[in-house]
Amino acid sequence: MKAFIGVAAVVVALSPLAASTASAQSNEEKIAQAVLPLPEDLRAGATVFTYDPGTGERKVLRPGTNFVECQPKGDDGFTWCYNKSQAPRRDLQAKLKAQKKSDKEIQDAIAAATKDGTLKPPTWGTMSYRLSSDEGRIKLLWVMSVPNATPDQVGVSTVSQRDAALKGQGKPWLMLPGTPGAHIMIPINPGPAGGTK
Repeated sequence: MKAFIGVAAVVVALSPLAASTASAQSNEEKIAQAVLPLPEDLRAGATVFTYDPGTGERKVLRPGTNFVECQPKGDDGFTWCYNKSQAPRRDLQAKLKAQKKSDKEIQDAIAAATKDGTLKPPTWGTMSYRLSSDEGRIKLLWVMSVPNATPDQVGVSTVSQRDAALKGQGKPWLMLPGTPGAHIMIPINPGPAGGTK
């Protein structure tokens, strides 16, 4: 009986350590997954964070040393990385989502905040990176913000290349031309989950 009590005491004593180790491994896995959309030379220095779904507050999993920050895969199935200059926009989106605002309400609030100067529009040429494991989505997509750009200014077609990209043959295309949200979609082929190789 004493032996059993002794073993039980050791198990109880080690439980917080085991839980802590499991949590650290879980965070390490989240960090490794979160940086996959990035070019390899940017991965080690990227900040990795999540948002509390109830409050929209940011929780940093790993502070970074470069200009990129990444979120592990979200409920929408996407892993995203952004330039840190876009943090205020992402933070506002997270807070509005925590308030149970609809996608349309969030888009309208972001557009209004950009229009009144509360949020700065993305800097021309700012890159974002998206990864998906969904077979019906482009696996690896890089997105360049080009606010207010038109096809004749940037020399990029507005014809969607989504279907071609799903077959590994995508070319860049311009979305939302002439608006503050204009951006060039750049599918990376073949775009395996492990990176750009």
